[in-house]
Amino acid sequence: MGPGIGRPARTGPVVLRPRLTQAQREELWGWALVSLWVVGFLIFTLGPMAVSLGLSFFDTDLLRSRFVGLSNYTTLFSFDETRSLFWKALYNTAYYVIFSIPLGMSLGFFIAVLLNQNVRGQTAYRIIYYLPSVLPAVAVSLLWLWLFDVRFGILNWVLSLFGLPGLPWLYDTRTAKPALILMSLWGSGGNMLIFLAGLQGIPTQLYEAATIDGAGAWRRFTHITLPMMSPTLFFVLVTDTIYAFQVFATTYVMTQGGPANSTLMYVLYLYTLAFRQFKMGYASALAWVFFVIIMGVTVLIFRSSDAWVYYETEIGGRRA
Repeated sequence: MGPGIGRPARTGPVVLRPRLTQAQREELWGWALVSLWVVGFLIFTLGPMAVSLGLSFFDTDLLRSRFVGLSNYTTLFSFDETRSLFWKALYNTAYYVIFSIPLGMSLGFFIAVLLNQNVRGQTAYRIIYYLPSVLPAVAVSLLWLWLFDVRFGILNWVLSLFGLPGLPWLYDTRTAKPALILMSLWGSGGNMLIFLAGLQGIPTQLYEAATIDGAGAWRRFTHITLPMMSPTLFFVLVTDTIYAFQVFATTYVMTQGGPANSTLMYVLYLYTLAFRQFKMGYASALAWVFFVIIMGVTVLIFRSSDAWVYYETEIGGRRA
């Protein structure tokens, strides 16, 4: 019997598998590469957010739960401080944000302008100013506890050199928040590095043309440096605002919210409710209100950017 004899002939249409185009293959690879991030986002971010939203409608310590509806939110906005310290914590946090952000940005920008000059030891100066911003928050807090010490602290010793009385710093309700704001300037080196990168991106031809036209240093700064740096200033303002609203480590280590709740920041209050008093439902409601507040402030900053942020692609007052 010859080869192929006795085998049934293959009948029916032949199915051809379509080949993927280059664009389709790249899209599939893209989804494959981001899939782990998507799964992590769903499990570790979006999932906990959904759970906390559900918990905000319960009186629960995760062992016993009782549905209370909007009771957590009504208690949260109560002006009775025996029931809720929400307004106190929100005021302390807003005070910290309003004063620490302008001071920190101004100091970082000032240092960046100085380090943008051609001076000897420029690299060493940049490291010196940037290094404090990357130190662990707990170590920095312990260091500043010593600096703020009423009897043996360096700050009061410096004041005594000028014949000035020492300050109680963290131990008085009038000076506790200003002391934390002063401490926040310690991390201005992070802003300095971002501002320095922005300054070095400004074309030198603009300064040369302005100098030829007779513009002085101040006019060059206000008409070239500030407009060209406005996108960088905008970025730092947004990130610093979000970060300042979430201040926690310094107050947790240094003051625990005292004296008399004068440094009770929002996140510290939330932490106390959730992990010390185990009021998980109430703390979840607090967290969601905090999320809305930060989102609202961020949206306001973005809305205001059209009035003061300049982009090189703007033509005739509109962005190209």
